[in-house]
Amino acid sequence: MQPYLYTIINSQKLKEILECFYSCLGLPIQALDETGNTLCGFGTATDFCMQFKKLLPDSPKHQNSCRDIHAKASRRAMDLGESYIFSCHANLNHIIYPLVNKDALFGAILVGPFLMEAADSMMLLDIAKRYSLSTENILDLYESTDSVHIITPEKATQISRLLAYTFNHLIPSANRQMDENRSKIVQQSRINESIQMYKSEEPLEESSYPYEKEKLLIRKVKERNVPESRRVLNELLGYVFFQGGSNLSSIRSRSIELCSLLSRAAMEGGANTEVALKISNNFLQDINSTRSQEDLCWQLQRTVEFFIESMFIKASDKNSEVVKNAVQFISQNYNQPITLEDTARHVHLNPSYFSTLFKQSFGSSFKEYLNYIRIEESKNLLTNTNYPIIDIAIAVGFDNQSYFSKVFKKHTGLTPKQYRN
Repeated sequence: MQPYLYTIINSQKLKEILECFYSCLGLPIQALDETGNTLCGFGTATDFCMQFKKLLPDSPKHQNSCRDIHAKASRRAMDLGESYIFSCHANLNHIIYPLVNKDALFGAILVGPFLMEAADSMMLLDIAKRYSLSTENILDLYESTDSVHIITPEKATQISRLLAYTFNHLIPSANRQMDENRSKIVQQSRINESIQMYKSEEPLEESSYPYEKEKLLIRKVKERNVPESRRVLNELLGYVFFQGGSNLSSIRSRSIELCSLLSRAAMEGGANTEVALKISNNFLQDINSTRSQEDLCWQLQRTVEFFIESMFIKASDKNSEVVKNAVQFISQNYNQPITLEDTARHVHLNPSYFSTLFKQSFGSSFKEYLNYIRIEESKNLLTNTNYPIIDIAIAVGFDNQSYFSKVFKKHTGLTPKQYRN
């Protein structure tokens, strides 16, 4: 029966890639199936490996240990969403890159074995202790270490990157899955950082839900600022975990509330009502089948991104990336004296054309949008700080307090002083 790997990737093409890799680097390389068995490869087994296998206890568990270790490393690499450098039971290094299709592992590319420094007594004594080897056995192993390639840690890192560059284009869905896995890990890391932040602060009452942070998230969504929206969302999720622990139903409830708020924010920010409601409904359907905190958090983050995407719906596919880059530039530089010309230059467009494109996408001019961002940021400072109004005006990018007050009243119906009081 043909291995599943070969139903996804042409076997001859795979062999040609492996041969090129081996010819250039000189390191053994193999294609494995999902159980860790070798399908094809280049480079012979080292004398060290052959000596080591002879010394292993004669049992299925130990005789198949290489295969089992490789299969476990493949799964670990899939979870990480990237190449994985690991040390086997013989204390030799390997790099493995997982091959994923439709969320399932169906094989891997294995490079190695190799060492990142010359073998020493500690490495061999560790093996001797684990497998009760004699001094004679250890000396035989030591003599065979010359058969193992030695490369620097820096080179090992570059090889792991080369594996990704070489193989991730073969299966487009695999690349998406790997990116998603990496993003999930990053998100969980950010949430854990937030939990530690709340732990280090003064004890919080159950009623002290950070509504200001919730308002900040809504504002960042309206501003179409994806990185800041992610950051604030993960801080909010950190609070929910901090207060509710691993109560999945509690997290679901808070997520549903957030989704409702974000849906309205997207519509207020210019998203088509039908599109925003569809995003919201899809999220509500998905979370009912979610069985882990990690997946729920990921779905909520993706939903935030979908809401922001929906506010770019007026831009054509050709220009959507240009508009997004312009919005990101404004979000990062609103407190500077930036102009339409500066932003057009940043996205490599003629100012006149950029002005027209921007207005078509947002329904407002560049200047109106810039002032909107500045006023939203000033509202936050007026509410949460005691800074003088002139300092706030300058902090958000206005030249003087008089003009700031005029624009502020146009947007809110109040003067900055009235809004603060």
